[in-house]
Amino acid sequence: MRKAAALLLMGGLAACSGEPTIIDGSSAATFAATTQAARTDLPDSDKLAFDKAIATVPARRYANDDPAATARAAFDGLTAAQVVDIERDRSKGDMQ
Repeated sequence: MRKAAALLLMGGLAACSGEPTIIDGSSAATFAATTQAARTDLPDSDKLAFDKAIATVPARRYANDDPAATARAAFDGLTAAQVVDIERDRSKGDMQ
């Protein structure tokens, strides 16, 4: 319970700092908290692309034993805006 409260506090403080939230993929709990906090940094028009990127990264690898770990590794250290840029670039490639 304390860990969850600390993660929520961390996300809340990051949102108030004016700096973009950095996604932390070091554990499932920090990934969940920081992706949720990072999502709030985005305008509504970018949230769908962000959600799609977070949800689909594990599908990009075949024979993946731990898709959640792949997602954490793929987005660790990025901001939500960077995740959206990556998703838009990937989507452009799918359309070509």
